[in-house]
Amino acid sequence: MKAVLALADGRVFFGKAFGACGEVTGEVVFNTSMTGYQEILTDPSYCGEIVTMTYPLIGNYGINSEDVESSKPHLSGFVVKEYCDFPSNWRSEMTLNDYLVENGVVGIQGIDTRALVRHIRDNGAQNGIISSVDLDPQSLIAKAQAAPSLVGQDLVQKVTCEAPYQVKEGIWTLGSGYSQAEGEGQFKVVAYDFGIKRNILRHLTEAGCRVTVVPADTPAQEVLAMNPDGIFLSNGPGDPEPIAYAQENIRQLLGKKPIFGICLGHQLLALALGGKTFKLKFGHRGGNQPVMRHESGRVEITSQNHGFAVEAGSIDEAAVQTHVNLNDNTIEGLEHKRLPAFSVQYHPEASPGPHDARYLFERFTALMAKQRGE
Repeated sequence: MKAVLALADGRVFFGKAFGACGEVTGEVVFNTSMTGYQEILTDPSYCGEIVTMTYPLIGNYGINSEDVESSKPHLSGFVVKEYCDFPSNWRSEMTLNDYLVENGVVGIQGIDTRALVRHIRDNGAQNGIISSVDLDPQSLIAKAQAAPSLVGQDLVQKVTCEAPYQVKEGIWTLGSGYSQAEGEGQFKVVAYDFGIKRNILRHLTEAGCRVTVVPADTPAQEVLAMNPDGIFLSNGPGDPEPIAYAQENIRQLLGKKPIFGICLGHQLLALALGGKTFKLKFGHRGGNQPVMRHESGRVEITSQNHGFAVEAGSIDEAAVQTHVNLNDNTIEGLEHKRLPAFSVQYHPEASPGPHDARYLFERFTALMAKQRGE
């Protein structure tokens, strides 16, 4: 079946449909990872986006029930050069196509993804549309132009949990799967769910934390009433500026408990400290982003997924920059000058390095231990 991808600026790509049939709009972005498409599909931070994979062959190791970051895919659409319908992997349980159909994700294959990525790189991420029902380019361009921008939208409410829940699942090991924590753990952590990835929770558990995940708009006083040792601010989708309720809660929590933020949590912490954010031209998405840690001068190979960043200089009064992206010099980490609060823009739990950034979880537990006087 034929399918069309049209961008708001008039660029059109013709290909073949795969996954669910239908029509979807979203911001067209690209990810430079060679593997990990299942984690990308289920990462809530991709809500509202049509994701293009730069690696040419996708689907070759299938889908399994363990390598997921949430309960379902959250992205709007999926774009690949060549889809493999015959996966070869001992853990595979179903094909990528069947998984997309099962979850209603519209995809397109067979287009020149190199040309698409170069176009996005040169002209910036923008709204687009994938359709296997309407194949008229002009009609699709008009629909893409009429689609709402990610800027100014609160997408967190589309992905956050509805009620608090507790986590005891640890990291995965060959032969035994995911571990299960016993007892209450050394540290009690409350994690705000702005679109949280499961592997973050697993690494917190592995670090000795017993985590209670709460909805994104949970008032600060309710969190403090749980008497946690620390507060975690999760990743999530879209523009951080309209999420005013989270910024206010963070302000009320600062100084009362140690705070650790990742990705969107990093941006929200910066805004709560009086900083500013801006939209990147085409974002950072992939498992090969070089980040330098100022403290040691060491370079970490990091996994990233964000379209917004903290504005340099805007946090200088309250915080110091701890990490920098070596590709474009954007802020990748910050630390409050006086209070126990820090954050990073990248994903230390994704392990592309593979363990370059695992120390961040240990740093969080060290802050909580210090707060308790240990």
